[in-house]
Amino acid sequence: MKNDSVVVRFAPSPTGILHIGSVRTALFNWLYAKHNGGKFLLRIEDTDRIRSTHENTILIFDVLKWMGLDYDGEAVIQSSRIDRHKEVALNLIQNGKAYYCYCSQKELEEKKNKALAEGTQYKYDRICRDGNSKRSGTSPVIRLKSEIEGSTTISDMVQGDVTVSNSQLDDMVLLRSDGSPTYMLSVVVDDHDMEITHVIRGDDHLTNTFRQIQIYKACGWNIPKFGHIPLIYGQDGAKLSKRHGAVSTVEYKDLGYLPEAIFNYLLRLGWSHGDSEIISKEEAIEWFDFNNVGKSPSRFDINKLNYINAYYMRRMNEDKLLEYMQQFMKDTIVDECSKNRMRKGLKSLKDRAETVLDLAVSSMIYVMGPEKYSEECSKYNDSFHKDLLLEFLNSLESKDEQIYEQDLLNSAKELVLKKNVKLVELAQSLRSALTGKVVSPSVFEIMEILGKSESISRIKKFVSA
Repeated sequence: MKNDSVVVRFAPSPTGILHIGSVRTALFNWLYAKHNGGKFLLRIEDTDRIRSTHENTILIFDVLKWMGLDYDGEAVIQSSRIDRHKEVALNLIQNGKAYYCYCSQKELEEKKNKALAEGTQYKYDRICRDGNSKRSGTSPVIRLKSEIEGSTTISDMVQGDVTVSNSQLDDMVLLRSDGSPTYMLSVVVDDHDMEITHVIRGDDHLTNTFRQIQIYKACGWNIPKFGHIPLIYGQDGAKLSKRHGAVSTVEYKDLGYLPEAIFNYLLRLGWSHGDSEIISKEEAIEWFDFNNVGKSPSRFDINKLNYINAYYMRRMNEDKLLEYMQQFMKDTIVDECSKNRMRKGLKSLKDRAETVLDLAVSSMIYVMGPEKYSEECSKYNDSFHKDLLLEFLNSLESKDEQIYEQDLLNSAKELVLKKNVKLVELAQSLRSALTGKVVSPSVFEIMEILGKSESISRIKKFVSA
């Protein structure tokens, strides 16, 4: 059932790389909005002015565009709303829902250290809550008057009902002594003003949610529904980090993964639809809901991502695939002749490749001859193999300019039968000459695509090496 009142948001911070896990959060938000005919909004949480960078902000926009996760309206820049955040904090003071705290940082540190020494959990003791601790010459913070009695329950879309006793919650700081709002306050104010109905984010925010609900209640605002998605772990069961390999979405793009593959893989990382592994964007929008989002952490499997990426590569239009390949061949002059050769060779090459980078590297055989030969090629550069190549060269030079794979294979078979040698000896010699490697698609297919003149030129160069 469609619900056009659904409004979700993706709220990344530009303080570092856009983690692959964050992109999955964006994807789940986007799909939930699309499935319900709702809105998907973007907010850049850049209030950490020291660590936030313009470059990271641009990357967020670029990755969402690359992934096809279009957002509605203009992106909200959180730092532009600081005055609004302050206004809410001051209103809470006026309404008796918050108070000024004059405790110094030194006092708080001493209390924390004492709790640590006693083996107890530190929580602010609310000494300023009664309003009788005002001190001159001290810049106070503003703290929320959190509920002390009872408990708070979240009916989470993923985790189910989760309850915390209010006695465990502290009177959190809303406005620092320098007048800057805290993350907790800014997030709640922005979500309210953006009319967010569902907050979908990583389960590392679950404890924050109980505290943020206290702000919603103090302000008298409607509380959105929450869905906390388990984090992504590495194969070793630890939280996914750089030691497991690439964690930035940009890195995966630069390694030659297609956005369709990343979309499909991240979708299946924590969500399922029966036994379906390959799921189109249209199917994902139709099928997505939170009933099939798992409660346990997902494990990132690079082999499965490679399989899915290879699947999409094999089914992609050659011209579109060539466009993706161009980013990996920027320093190489690819003329129209070479591009036509690459296009013809893609059918065989893409069955052997897992990434677009792999494909770009292997396609270089159609752009230029080998500048150097692999160590294994030396085996096919002795006098026996050179003589074999020269005899085949004589046959090749007598052919028409347009040469064909089957005709070349027939000529090769005639020659090895005459010489009483195995076909592989000639084929590997030709492969070494044409590609500089001993592994490639059919060498006679390569020759047909290269053409007679280019094939002859490469063979002669190898023989004379």
